[in-house]
Amino acid sequence: MNKTKYLFIGETHSNLKLDKNSEIESCQEYKYLGVIFDTSGTDDKEIRSRVIQARKCIACLNGILWSKDIRKERKLNIYNALIKSSLLYGSETWRLTENNKRRVEATEMDALRRSSRISRKERIRNVTIRQQIGLEETIIKEIEQNQLQRMAEGRLPKIALKWMPKQKRARGRPKKNWMEGIRKAMNERNLNEGQCEDRKQWSLGVRQRRKAF
Repeated sequence: MNKTKYLFIGETHSNLKLDKNSEIESCQEYKYLGVIFDTSGTDDKEIRSRVIQARKCIACLNGILWSKDIRKERKLNIYNALIKSSLLYGSETWRLTENNKRRVEATEMDALRRSSRISRKERIRNVTIRQQIGLEETIIKEIEQNQLQRMAEGRLPKIALKWMPKQKRARGRPKKNWMEGIRKAMNERNLNEGQCEDRKQWSLGVRQRRKAF
């Protein structure tokens, strides 16, 4: 019991009493399998934490990334293994708002600019830097591809994803949820839910370029 706590989403709360002699302490946030959950029910704190960790990694590797004696291909391998892996941990479940997208993309470009030895003062476009280092797509596309992986309907995560609470929602514009981001990513690739039954066709669709609007 001393190691057990509970977290309630969206409201103020007190400790959870089980009987006269025992209760479970409430908390504002907790970390499970390396992912932060808090009372807001959003991913904002977790994404900020991932961005901070990735930027710390970039700072530690600054001398290597700026080095002119290391080939860009080797720097890209270092970026993928140490920086991107830290940044994208758990990203399959992220609710990608526009602010979160900008945070993640800015972190990616910070690493790529240093690897290309190009300062922000030189005002060279991000697309040009990606081409120079050998990356055609942004890190956001990779997150969307990971989120579009197939899962059987009977799996517990799929059941939990489709569950809807019975209570009425609060007034005002609802926040963008995870499923809305998935539907947008599918629409940009001309995918529909029925296509996931065909593994090969779905995989080809996920990897295709997004439509330009």
